[in-house]
Amino acid sequence: MADSETNPESSEAPPPVTKPPEPQPPVAQPPGAQPATTFPAEAYPYGAYPPGAFPPGAYPPNAYPPGAYPPGAYLPTAQQPVIQAPGVYGNQAPLGPGGIPLMPMPAGIPNCPPGLEYLTQVDQLLVHQQVELLEVLTGFESNNKYQIKNSLGQLVYFAAEENDFCNRNCCGNLRSFDMKILDNLGQEVINLYRPLRCAGCCCPCCLQELEVRAPPGEPIGYVIQTWDICLPKFTIQNEKKEPVLKIVGPCCICNCCSDIDFKVTNLDESETVGKISKQWTGLTREAFTDATNFGIQFPMDLDVKMKAVMLGACFLIDYVFFEKNN
Repeated sequence: MADSETNPESSEAPPPVTKPPEPQPPVAQPPGAQPATTFPAEAYPYGAYPPGAFPPGAYPPNAYPPGAYPPGAYLPTAQQPVIQAPGVYGNQAPLGPGGIPLMPMPAGIPNCPPGLEYLTQVDQLLVHQQVELLEVLTGFESNNKYQIKNSLGQLVYFAAEENDFCNRNCCGNLRSFDMKILDNLGQEVINLYRPLRCAGCCCPCCLQELEVRAPPGEPIGYVIQTWDICLPKFTIQNEKKEPVLKIVGPCCICNCCSDIDFKVTNLDESETVGKISKQWTGLTREAFTDATNFGIQFPMDLDVKMKAVMLGACFLIDYVFFEKNN
C-alpha cells in the first residue's frame, strides 16, 4: 500500500496511440479548373481533366457525353452551338412590324433573280390590302398598300403603289401605276408597271396589261388581257412575250358572301394548274372599303419568274374588277 501511495503515476492508463489521417479521394473539378492539390493524371475522376491535361488514351473521344467537351476540344463531327438572332428562341421566326412573323430567306438557290428566293419555298400566297382610314373618311383614293404572306401567316413581301393624287382620283380603277414590292429587308425586289388602258369588251384593241420586272429594270413577264365577249381572260407571258399560262374568270363577278375564283390553266384551257381567289372579307368591310384579300395558288415547281408574274396578275385583277370608283 505504501508503494501505491508513493507512486501515483503507476495507476494511470497509457496514452492512446494517434493514427495518421486517411487520404481523401480526389475531388472532381469542372473542366478548366485547376485542383488545389496536385494529383497524378490517372487519379483524376472522369471528366475532371483541365484543358491540355488529358492523359493520352485515357478516354476515347466518343466516350464523352454531349456537352462535356472542354473549350476548343469539340470533335470535327460534333454539333456546334446554334446562335440565334436577338429575341429569337428555338424555331421562332423573327417578328416584323406589328408583330407579324417574317419568313426566313432561303439561301443557295441557283439561277434565281435576287429577292425571289422566297417563292421557291411556297405554293400559296395570301395578299391582304391594308385599310386606309383617311380614304374611308374622306372618299379620296389613296395609294394602295398590301401585305403578302405565305400559308403560315409569315410576311414575305410588302407592296406599295406609287401614284399622284390626280391620277388616282380622276382615272379611278383604270389608272396607271408603278408598284414596288419590297422584301423583309426593305429592298425592292419586284416592280410592277401598268400603263393607262381602256376598259370594256367594246375596245379589243387597247386592253389591260401589266409588266413585271425582277430585279427592277429587267422584265421577266407580262400579264395581257385577252378579248372575250363573255369571260374575263388574261394571258401570262414570259420575258420574250411567249404565252405560258392563261387566266379565266367567271362570267358574273359578284362577290356577295362568297369567294370569286380566277382559274389558272394551260394554254388550251384543258387543265387547271392554280387559281387566284378574291376572298370574301365580311359585309362591313366590303360595303365601306375597297380593301381586298386574295389567295394565290400555283404548283410548287413552277418557275419563280412565273410565280412573280402571277402575283402581278393578282394586282391587275384587283384594280380592274374590285377597285371602287369614288
